[in-house]
Amino acid sequence: MLNLFNVRRLSWGSSTDGQEKVELSVTELESLRSELAYLEEREAYLKAQLEHVDEILRSARFSGYLYIRTRWTALPGEPPPLDDTDVDDWLPRFVVLNGPCIFFYLLSTDFSPQDSTLLADIVEVGSLPSFTRENDKTWYSSYILTRQGLRYECSSLSEVQVDSWLKVLQADIKLDSETEVPSWFQ
Repeated sequence: MLNLFNVRRLSWGSSTDGQEKVELSVTELESLRSELAYLEEREAYLKAQLEHVDEILRSARFSGYLYIRTRWTALPGEPPPLDDTDVDDWLPRFVVLNGPCIFFYLLSTDFSPQDSTLLADIVEVGSLPSFTRENDKTWYSSYILTRQGLRYECSSLSEVQVDSWLKVLQADIKLDSETEVPSWFQ
């Protein structure tokens, strides 16, 4: 954009009252107008993203980036899942606990989540053993198990962050004997 106002690119003239003025061709003027329209649209989009993030952070009870991977529990008659501890399929997600749901966003600026689960569908949360990943750093992890058999595994370099999520979820989820758990979990 600043290149448009380059002295070599624009013709400068002087008016009769002693002030300098810029002379633009029709093509240059249309190019400037379309560039300004694009910048105004981009600004509106970025403002909307910022307002959305602000709204999420104000209304969320808990939020932050975690590395997530998902696994399905084996159904009756299926062979047990393969040991996939060597598979590095952890993906960063912005996780938000808001109302009765946990939302999984690709980025904190996304307008809609990629996945979500109701707190009422969660049957178990707990810690997983820590593990070593890239650069020999220790990662701390936990899991969330739903009544449909979907297991979210969450990890972070911060043990405090993982423990905080666990404490918040354990406090929010009432895992009493009245909770209906499918027979294949027992």
